[in-house]
Amino acid sequence: MTADIITLESDTQRLHVSPVMGGSVTAWDWKAGEQWAPVFRPWDGISGDRYTLACFPLVPWSNRITQGGFEYEGAFYPIHANRTEEHYPIHGNGWLQSWQVAERADNRIKLALDSRGFDRSDFYYRSTETFLLLTDGLQIDLTVTNMGQKTLPFGLGLHPYFVRNKRTRLMFKAEGVWLSGADPIPTEYTTNFPSTWDYNTLSPLDGPLIDNCFTGWNGKAVIDYPDRGISATMIMPDCNGYTLFYRPPGLDFFCLEPITHPIDAFHMPNQPGLAYLSHGDSLALRAKFLIGPSVST
Repeated sequence: MTADIITLESDTQRLHVSPVMGGSVTAWDWKAGEQWAPVFRPWDGISGDRYTLACFPLVPWSNRITQGGFEYEGAFYPIHANRTEEHYPIHGNGWLQSWQVAERADNRIKLALDSRGFDRSDFYYRSTETFLLLTDGLQIDLTVTNMGQKTLPFGLGLHPYFVRNKRTRLMFKAEGVWLSGADPIPTEYTTNFPSTWDYNTLSPLDGPLIDNCFTGWNGKAVIDYPDRGISATMIMPDCNGYTLFYRPPGLDFFCLEPITHPIDAFHMPNQPGLAYLSHGDSLALRAKFLIGPSVST
């Protein structure tokens, strides 16, 4: 698999982005001392599976939609499954399309996507994704503008894969979580976290699979790497309370996704977190990934 890779680099960080592979990050490394080390899990440079990338955009909605689509204002809008391993369509379709470079500078690159009916979708939209190297980390801005004539519900998200090992610790404030059955679709809401699911204090990433939406998130999460002497703080300034946490057992990564709506919000009462965009209306998401000293050393 080949991909066009654009690199932004400073004294302390380097970012690799592939417009053609869904506007995705293929690697983001931080220089601690004399050594470069990954913060996002790096792409292997071979696989065409977008799930092997370091981070990709979720647009014009995030996570899964059930029932083959959704109904809005009396009309049904079909959404087709878009990943062989998944029963439900997942993560919108921006991550499956090729983006274009709209602007570029030494510390900044802006990508753009004009999507019209991709995979028979009724979503016509324009999306931009801007990567900015900060002195202390990385900022990603994702936007979507409805270019169709129909008002539709939209959502956004980012899907970063953070590296982890036995010493890695995570903390994010949350009030509750949507539990699920055999698949990741929510079936029950609870404020009583299952064992090892409460990350309101700095905690290890051991335990069984988590692939669930947490609520009451305050828009801040800390990933601590005491063995490397650094921490990564993810901040979503305009967070409305949702984050998707994916903790696969026994692997060297986990995902904590800044998102605007919960899993299958299209079929929840009042469609929480979704934004109803008319022609020309926009929705934006900003996430910052800030590097500082370890919080436990």
